[in-house]
Amino acid sequence: MGARFDQTEILYYTSGVNDRKRSVPAAEFDAVAKTYKSRLAGSVVALRGVSFSIPDGTSFAILGPNRAGKTTLIKLLLSLAQPSTGSVRRLGEPLANRSTLAHVGYMHENHAFPRYLSASEVLHFYGGLAGLSGEQMPKLVDGLLERVGLADRRREPIARFSKGMVQRLGLAQAIMNSPRLLVLDEPTEGLDIFGRQLLREIVKETVAAGRTVVMISHTLNEVDALCDRAAVLNQGRLAWQGTVDDLRQRGKSLEASLESLYRAEVA
Repeated sequence: MGARFDQTEILYYTSGVNDRKRSVPAAEFDAVAKTYKSRLAGSVVALRGVSFSIPDGTSFAILGPNRAGKTTLIKLLLSLAQPSTGSVRRLGEPLANRSTLAHVGYMHENHAFPRYLSASEVLHFYGGLAGLSGEQMPKLVDGLLERVGLADRRREPIARFSKGMVQRLGLAQAIMNSPRLLVLDEPTEGLDIFGRQLLREIVKETVAAGRTVVMISHTLNEVDALCDRAAVLNQGRLAWQGTVDDLRQRGKSLEASLESLYRAEVA
């Protein structure tokens, strides 16, 4: 495990927006529908009138079976796609206000880091894309690599990294701008027991600092351990929303509760 990283090193670079008192949701989806069109498949409906909000300062899970619409929902939240109908607000602002993206961190399920770059070079590159700069940048990068347990591999090319090491680097990249909204897509993929413990610590630290974590995951024990609230999607519709405790109590376990929701939606 890496040494505990003091996030004040990151806050040096932010605009101060993280420290303001906020009452608006971290994200709001209002009657959102999304249809993809292609010559081969025709029209494919991914979302059908989805409405819910993600409270600020919470850890929130987006759950559902494959092809439920989870990835499309995240693409909308990150301005990687636009809704066909309905509206999305991010950090209290419409998607058209792209300046809010400066306060978002995103950890992709499958990273596409240039494999010839070293871990240190990757973080310097993405830090520049995030608008971070200054003489403290090397100290920030070193602190992040220490935090995720990669300090001794900082100069090695990504091509030599295991899947779990790349995941750790992706986590460091996602938090380097101290985001108000941290989005994690299947973050435990490839992580060993120590990596999972690291992820739990960072999620808890982020929420304790008053920020928001949104997680897509099929690893229900991690969802149960880390998330306060959840929204369940199925076949492009919102099947359920509420606290994780309430969801668990619908059945004998979280898995049983989700299975019953999926079956009910199909029926």
